[in-house]
Amino acid sequence: MSTEATVRFVLDGALVEAPGRTADTTLLDFLRDSQGCTGVKEGCAEGDCGACTVVLGELDGARLRWRSINACIRLLPSVDGREVITAQGLAEKEGPLHPVQQAMVDCHGSQCGFCTPGFVMALFCHYLQMQDGMRTAGREELLDTLSGNLCRCTGYRPIIEAGEKMASYAEHAPYRTEDFFSSERVERLRALQRPDGLRLPDYLAPVSVDAFAAAFDAQPDALILAGGTDVGLWVTKQLRRLPAVIAVNEVKDLQAITVSGGNMDGASTVGTSMVIGAAVALEDAFAALLPWYPQLAEMWRRFGSRPIRHSGTLCGNLANGSPIGDSLPALMAMGARLRLRRGTHTRTVALEDFYLAYQKKDLARGEFVEAVCVPAPDPAANYAFYKVSKRKDQDISAVCAGFALVRDGARVTAARLAYGGMAATARRAQHAEQALLGQDWSETTVRAAMAALDLDFAALTDMRASKDYRSAVAANLLYRFWLETRDGAPRAAPTRIDALLPVTAGDATGARA
Repeated sequence: MSTEATVRFVLDGALVEAPGRTADTTLLDFLRDSQGCTGVKEGCAEGDCGACTVVLGELDGARLRWRSINACIRLLPSVDGREVITAQGLAEKEGPLHPVQQAMVDCHGSQCGFCTPGFVMALFCHYLQMQDGMRTAGREELLDTLSGNLCRCTGYRPIIEAGEKMASYAEHAPYRTEDFFSSERVERLRALQRPDGLRLPDYLAPVSVDAFAAAFDAQPDALILAGGTDVGLWVTKQLRRLPAVIAVNEVKDLQAITVSGGNMDGASTVGTSMVIGAAVALEDAFAALLPWYPQLAEMWRRFGSRPIRHSGTLCGNLANGSPIGDSLPALMAMGARLRLRRGTHTRTVALEDFYLAYQKKDLARGEFVEAVCVPAPDPAANYAFYKVSKRKDQDISAVCAGFALVRDGARVTAARLAYGGMAATARRAQHAEQALLGQDWSETTVRAAMAALDLDFAALTDMRASKDYRSAVAANLLYRFWLETRDGAPRAAPTRIDALLPVTAGDATGARA
């Protein structure tokens, strides 16, 4: 088979070629079945338990960027031209353990051992990112790192202690962290890059947005693949055979975050907008938005585990259009618009107008989401974003809400109230908004808006929540928003999640200075 039909990547320091693989081969299956990497475990097969965690190295300009991912739902062709490190590749068979592994041993961080390789790789990614200046050794950062890994027998205390201790071990060859960022490693991956992208019989990865648009226009029934955090479950849970796949993860133009008329350091002005391309990972998109909208801090941390945020994309979450997609209500409250493209033609649509019915969107055949455009926050507005679920981490929302309110004195002059999890689509609560407009921001007004929510949503009952619970929560979140933004409201104490990131533009409750 020709090189063009062969997936190539570096695995634990050695070049690997995978000819004859289909688009729906998962990285986990290839590693275990073809490479003997049985340390990469299959636990949940949906990216929830972390037993399959590996670390992925990608070129980022002239340097390498390392990120943890879930191998169980990552499709094999999407790691072409990259480097994959597993727990089996950290230490030589007869050599000393890597500092992360040694810390796990010394802190008694493993009993049955099934989940241990995944924990080691999550911590190893944190270890690399600490050396790269992206992370700290603080306990809160470690909790976020480990939020995507489950353990049923050891307990988390010794594992967290291993994470806190791992940085204190003296590095020695062959485990010098700088080697993972070396020019030799960069050049090895650079030699694997394809000028025209990977082409398999059922998988195409264009490298330019024009080529991508032309390919999808010619094959409008193809599946657009971004991070695969949802599509991967079609393969592992539904056992579906995928149609022809066109991937966005190699399109350089769609990996960009640009700002018009301002900057991304928090000094935004009205009229400025941030354009986030379709291939931008959730982790990067949230990090870019946070200086503008510090109230997103908790939403960011609770959106999903770090490996999910490393693979999944913001535009993919929006294009999927799930009624429980957490980013939808938040971006609706911000006034975001989608840029859609078919061939050479582009148009924009307000996010709330994009969803027509359950899994039905305002997309023509051959048209795709090219980017999301997020306006800068109004300095006069209060913003808040809430997520209510059964678990704090790694859980689907029962109700998710995004609020934006502008007042002239006490009078409400603009309101955007958006909810997810309530109906077949995420959408704005227009009756509740109308109940607020022109009225004083008072408890009486808010209670009238809470009652109007019943006109906006006939709440659903499912395994996550009953309709009565959802209706009560939706109303109570609006009441909470009033409590936190009314005149004289006390500044709320930061929560554990608030403490993970500095908030410099307004407090963590949603009120802006």
